[in-house]
Amino acid sequence: MSYATLSETEWAQVSQVWDLLDEGEVGKARATVDALLRARPGHPDVRIVEAAVCLDEGEPGQALETLQKAERSADPALLFYLRAVARFELVRFEQARDDALSAVTVTPDLAEAHELLVRIYEYLGQPEHALKHAAEARAIDPVAFTPPLEISDPEFQALVEESQGLVDAFFKEKLKEVPGHMHRQVSEALDTPVLVVDLPWREILAAEDPPLPPDLLGLFVGRSLLDRSHLDLPGVPEAIYLFRRNLLRYCSDREELAREVRTTVQHEMGHLLGFDEADLDDLGLG
Repeated sequence: MSYATLSETEWAQVSQVWDLLDEGEVGKARATVDALLRARPGHPDVRIVEAAVCLDEGEPGQALETLQKAERSADPALLFYLRAVARFELVRFEQARDDALSAVTVTPDLAEAHELLVRIYEYLGQPEHALKHAAEARAIDPVAFTPPLEISDPEFQALVEESQGLVDAFFKEKLKEVPGHMHRQVSEALDTPVLVVDLPWREILAAEDPPLPPDLLGLFVGRSLLDRSHLDLPGVPEAIYLFRRNLLRYCSDREELAREVRTTVQHEMGHLLGFDEADLDDLGLG
């Protein structure tokens, strides 16, 4: 099926959707793209931007489905890139790699695709390829794609230990109203180890449906104090896990890293103690 080219006004609306996504206005972006779809139902260039909205809504499966209808888009590199992002979020790393490589073959200076390949190759255990694409992304856009924060293992561990002390004090204050017969359980829960690993295992990410995001900063694995199953994987020790590479990529300096480590440990300790996401929002830990 062929589609007439979008009008100048319609292309302006497409640009507006991208601008809204850049500003974090996902709801407004959705409303704008839905209006475009009503005017130009099924148009591949509108489907492309709709897929981007789906990704920002945390719906990579829907984005992938949308992109199946966008293969006649005027921008094949963007199609390949968005499909790579969706597949990465769905823990389909090999397919994501192939799409991202197609994107940079079509448009070699697509820095975002090179940066995505860095993360994909880290998960595939090919650091030499990750380093190559990191250098490509920085050469294309050195402002947007700076090297990740560097910190020694002892320094990182010291931040984790400091955060554990602050977290213990935080929850001991919050849990003063816990019934006396549960004090021992709460005390034992607060002694749960915090383990630092480079990246989440694929099995951890794929244990839930939809999968957990590969850029996850931390995760509690085990059963909560109130026996609300959070994530219970055979052979994986019960612990709070911090994912070092993701944290270093996410944070711009040591102070931000210290805050993010503390917040992540607090959040996952909350899950261990039986709080759901709504509870954690109420505690300021969402």
